[in-house]
Amino acid sequence: MKTQGEIEAAICDGMTRFEQEYMGRGPKDIHTHLIGDLLVVRLQGVLTAAEQQLVKALPAEKGRDLLKQVRHHLLETARPVMEAMVQDVTGVKVLSLHHDISTITGEEVVLFTLAGPPVFREIKKR
Repeated sequence: MKTQGEIEAAICDGMTRFEQEYMGRGPKDIHTHLIGDLLVVRLQGVLTAAEQQLVKALPAEKGRDLLKQVRHHLLETARPVMEAMVQDVTGVKVLSLHHDISTITGEEVVLFTLAGPPVFREIKKR
């Protein structure tokens, strides 16, 4: 049985692999937080060079909206892969996935709602 930290680390690894394989590059930084039945993944530095140029080249609102639409479509297409990875790591079924990305900071947030809180081993404090 994994600890909460081991679950969070495994999700970070899985999401980094996903970003590398599906988006073409991994995040510069990633953190996962397991809060009850919520799994929050915060990725920083995820925009590709092409995405950064797209946002700069178009009027601000149009570039932002286009990038968010493309990322949303990519995540929805690959959703079964991410949900399977999360279920494999946590042992709990994913009920929903929510996503947003900032074209200004290059930060992405993915939130998984689980069917229940995962069971994990408590760390013994000294």
